[in-house]
Amino acid sequence: MPLTTSEKIKIILKRRGMTLKELSARLDQKSSNLSNKLSRNNFPEKEIKEIADALGCEYEAYFVMRDTGEKL
Repeated sequence: MPLTTSEKIKIILKRRGMTLKELSARLDQKSSNLSNKLSRNNFPEKEIKEIADALGCEYEAYFVMRDTGEKL
């Protein structure tokens, strides 16, 4: 089963040695707000890109054609 966006963010936080509070400060958000979003796994794509940037990551989203493997 694939990881959720929230699970991926938590893994990256751990690998970076960063706390949720530090991430929320970089995003100029309250940590309680970010924590709620993580618990609901509810992020618009724009916010995922901002989180990725704050974590020093690239975010790539695309559709992959199952029959051809083509990425769109």
